[in-house]
Amino acid sequence: MSDTPGVKPSHTPVSIRKQGNTGLKISWDDGHVSAYRFRFLRQNCPCAACVEEWTGRRLLDPETVPLDLVCTKVEPTGNYALSCTFSDYHNTGIYHFEHLRAICPCESCNGNRLE
Repeated sequence: MSDTPGVKPSHTPVSIRKQGNTGLKISWDDGHVSAYRFRFLRQNCPCAACVEEWTGRRLLDPETVPLDLVCTKVEPTGNYALSCTFSDYHNTGIYHFEHLRAICPCESCNGNRLE
């Protein structure tokens, strides 16, 4: 945990498990567990095709992501991220662990997000 004011502590996954073709479950070093639907991850892809690099404006309309989207492959990227290949053939997003923790969809994390 960081003691520097204004710096958020980083979190490290201790377990990453694919839940069939529809979800991903991450257990974090602080005991928190995040469960992501793959459609949600695709809708929150951080790649340059989905997010404008300079402004951070989302380019991908989340409603265009198919309801029946599945993930065909999840791979580690170094010791800091995951790469996913989705059934819509999108595979350019690198999901940094900080990003995954920041977008955790659970009720506890959602309530702590800044709008």
